Amino acid sequence: MGGLVLIALYLFLGGDPSQLLQVNSERTAEEEIPGSETDGRYVGSPEDETLRQFVSVVLARTEDTWQRIFREMGRSYSEPKLVLFTEAIDSGCGFAQAAVGPFYCPRNRKVYIDLSFYRDLQDRFGAPGDFAQAYVIAHEVGHHVQNLLGISAKLEAAGTDEVNDLSVRLELQADCLAGVWAHDVANARDLLEAGDVDEAMRAAASIGDDRIQMQSRGHVVPESFTHGSSAQRVRWLRRGMESGEVGSCDTFNPPSL
Repeated sequence: MGGLVLIALYLFLGGDPSQLLQVNSERTAEEEIPGSETDGRYVGSPEDETLRQFVSVVLARTEDTWQRIFREMGRSYSEPKLVLFTEAIDSGCGFAQAAVGPFYCPRNRKVYIDLSFYRDLQDRFGAPGDFAQAYVIAHEVGHHVQNLLGISAKLEAAGTDEVNDLSVRLELQADCLAGVWAHDVANARDLLEAGDVDEAMRAAASIGDDRIQMQSRGHVVPESFTHGSSAQRVRWLRRGMESGEVGSCDTFNPPSL
């Protein structure tokens, strides 16, 4: 299932799935943040170093939010590891190249990001800005929250005919959970600046299935959506931002998203 999800993500970004099978690539460079398991093989430019520090700060902010929310739910929140890599990586969910974009592996509870995605976010998808970058991390951490709550198992247990629909619902819920974090940052911690919300909304819209399919294929195939349309992604991100409540992020019961 992990391999299928990676392939779906790669197709979602308009890539060639055959490239995911090139397992003879050079060993990846990687770094885990935070923790003491860093192996020193991650190689980055000065610009990447700035981004590395940025994602470390954002990850710490998500931990503050989710530790509090889980505590209020009577649960314990265990933090994910964030792994930075270049070009390709043999993750806990299978081999992946940078073209798949950021992803979360529930098997080892790690978020994987090649920092070059942030350049794509700005140049290819037209969504620059710090908070657009923070939204990407918060979305993947949303998948970690789903994993801890047992929600991700719905996709793993799904039949072939259900995978796309459940994948969309899972992704939109992760958008909503990213919005819950943004609400906490804005209200409890007063860390948002003017324009931050617009950056996040623009990022969510720019990576909707319909927009990416139109860019890569010239037409839209709704039946093949795996993450949701631009309008849906913005809608659920906004819902989480406005409510600040995990309970508002139920994407599995509404017949219409």
